[in-house]
Amino acid sequence: MKVIICGAGQVGWQIARHLSGELNDVTVVDNNADLVRRATETLDVQGIAGFASYPDVLDRAGARDADLVIAATHSDEVNMVTCQVAHSVFGVQRKIARLRAQSYLTAIYSDLYRRDHLPIDVVISPEREVASAAMRRLSAPAAFDTEMFMDGQAQLLGIAVHEDCPIVNTPLRQLTDLFSTLRAIVVGVRRDGTLFAPEPGDQILVGDECYVFSHVEDTERTMEVFGKTQKKQDRVVIVGGGNVGLEVARALEGGKSRIRAKVIERDRRCAEVAAEALERTIVLNGDGLDVALLREAGIRRADAMLAVTDDDRTNLLAAVRAKSEGCPLAIALINDPTLVPMMRPLGIDAYINPRATTVSSILRHIRHGRVRQVYSIGDAEAEVIEAEVLSTSPMAGKKLRDIDFPEGVLVGAVRKGGEVVRPTGGLRIEEGDVVAIFAMANDVPEVEQLMQVSIDFF
Repeated sequence: MKVIICGAGQVGWQIARHLSGELNDVTVVDNNADLVRRATETLDVQGIAGFASYPDVLDRAGARDADLVIAATHSDEVNMVTCQVAHSVFGVQRKIARLRAQSYLTAIYSDLYRRDHLPIDVVISPEREVASAAMRRLSAPAAFDTEMFMDGQAQLLGIAVHEDCPIVNTPLRQLTDLFSTLRAIVVGVRRDGTLFAPEPGDQILVGDECYVFSHVEDTERTMEVFGKTQKKQDRVVIVGGGNVGLEVARALEGGKSRIRAKVIERDRRCAEVAAEALERTIVLNGDGLDVALLREAGIRRADAMLAVTDDDRTNLLAAVRAKSEGCPLAIALINDPTLVPMMRPLGIDAYINPRATTVSSILRHIRHGRVRQVYSIGDAEAEVIEAEVLSTSPMAGKKLRDIDFPEGVLVGAVRKGGEVVRPTGGLRIEEGDVVAIFAMANDVPEVEQLMQVSIDFF
């Protein structure tokens, strides 16, 4: 498939990395020649320096025979015009745009823009994706990462292993015997900075970060097995009242749990906008690093603090300050993956990577076949792919133990007839089953072949 990716920033580069690695014809367009050069030097892609919305630039990028245009520049207007030009001038059949401004999103989601007027097939909102990720973090506060699968019936949990973990030094195969009724399985382990799919004989060690698939009904018990306790979140302090913070606060106000939130925003105009948009949430104008203001917001009584400003270092420092004031759960928004290893030494509990959430959302929309969900783990080190098994799949009709999976692949969950079951070697995979598979990045193309998945719209 021929794909044009407009924008060579963090999101565009990661999407190009995924698609080029799967042998697609990828061209990256950006007005920053240095970013284009970085993409062409590190990835198997072509590069065009220029404004993506210019017809001549899209023409040089190969828009006349492109199957897909992904507009992920930093400008909403450029992304929208790019999709319009790709549609009207070149007849590109599939267009995806990343949009951030709430005004555009409100109009688009309310159907004020019909497709023939603004031909965008899929709109990706980083703020909404991050807000959803924040809500998932709050639903599993003891996990550093979490994502829902199987229509909410299964959950991927990122769990840090500490000294008080009851299963430290226990081989994974023994966990099946010790907890025979627990519908959970360890699919990934990060040890000393390296992520891998564990073997049955591997042990869980102190300092590991484990990725565990669990049935939602067994999530609490799974966390207890790892020595974690779940506490209901009633009070939340949000540092940052911009697009992301406002979207998170809106999500909290609209949730069923009735979480009480307070927002701290440094920019007065931005704080006023947030105060007008929110109904029950108190907005404080000031510096989120100010201890006195944090105390005024009730940080010592808060169950959690979310630092979601547009500056990673501010988020890290705000999270550290909240922890020093006694807040039991601090979550930071981090764009730069090189800062993630600092979390544990700083005592920060969890993080949200907007790039990963946006990349996962775009991948979910462009993968064809019966793919239902895609989640990118870490710095695009691995993926979890949820898909329905087709009759043509090499998996159909075979027991899991007889399927020739690559070494870096593990099945996390299987849904049969509406029921999520624990994957065992003797479980037979049939047509129509839904399977969630953890795969290291290099093994994703082979997994797609096993599941008869292709990145193709036709």
